[in-house]
Amino acid sequence: MFVETLNYNAMFDLLNEYPNNGSFKFKSTDSLNDVCNAPTNKSGVYIVIAFIGGEQELIYIGRSGKKDKKKGVIVHRKAGLGGIKDRIVNGHQFGKIARKRSWPLEMKKNAIDHLLVLWYDTENDDPVVVEHQLLIEYELSLIHISEPTRHSLI
Repeated sequence: MFVETLNYNAMFDLLNEYPNNGSFKFKSTDSLNDVCNAPTNKSGVYIVIAFIGGEQELIYIGRSGKKDKKKGVIVHRKAGLGGIKDRIVNGHQFGKIARKRSWPLEMKKNAIDHLLVLWYDTENDDPVVVEHQLLIEYELSLIHISEPTRHSLI
């Protein structure tokens, strides 16, 4: 899996719980709708990694769907393409512009070679909760990375 080769597996160990997952590479010249292989009938989380001049940077953690608190079931996105795929392709980022339009523009503007998108069907777990856990893990990793830098400045 790409997470291991990118060394994100230790940071996001909880994603190993979800066997229904996938990934795809996106270049600014691609059609996001065509290359996105995320399911249209599932909910979950996704991670976007940018490759810039041989370096990689985690740039986004997102989710699609949520748990209906009254019924206790996961509600999948039904708009547009549906599911995780619709959230990735048609979700808004950089203002009110769908990613299928905004990502190529931002990639050209920031000299991003390509994006790697990792998606996970969170099954019966609430994607809102899983996304929150991923964001906390990411923030904690930044603290650990920057701590030696802080000590060297003291």
